[in-house]
Amino acid sequence: MASLIRWEPLSDLVSLRDATNRLFEDSFVRARGVPTLLGAESLATDVYETADSVVVKSNLPGIKAEDVELTITGNRLTIKAEVSSEEKVEREHYLRQERYFGQFQRSLDLPEGVRADKAKASYENGVLTLTVPKSEEVKPKTIKVETKSR
Repeated sequence: MASLIRWEPLSDLVSLRDATNRLFEDSFVRARGVPTLLGAESLATDVYETADSVVVKSNLPGIKAEDVELTITGNRLTIKAEVSSEEKVEREHYLRQERYFGQFQRSLDLPEGVRADKAKASYENGVLTLTVPKSEEVKPKTIKVETKSR
């Protein structure tokens, strides 16, 4: 016995739309770690907090500490750096060029209640570590529970 299947033309349109979206995303959305059209580089960054501070770690391989600029405006952290080319090679002599040279920056929001004026930064083996202390108002406080005796 043959079964009838109801034709729903809108479901075909939805799948066509999804296929078109995937096509454009795969074609124009950049892969991780590949320079964008503007030359900015993706900067791998971890942000975590401890009881006393917020810690930001960023990988900056091949960059000198003096070429890194950190600014905090309000709760917005901006990391700027510049990568210089070591040598000048004529463009037509390259067989492959994937390393990026030039300026890049990354901005991200820090949690409320950090003390930018007390921030400390260190740089070791290509890893930038920024420690920004929390203000006393946002630090966790322990409240001791007392028992009443009768």
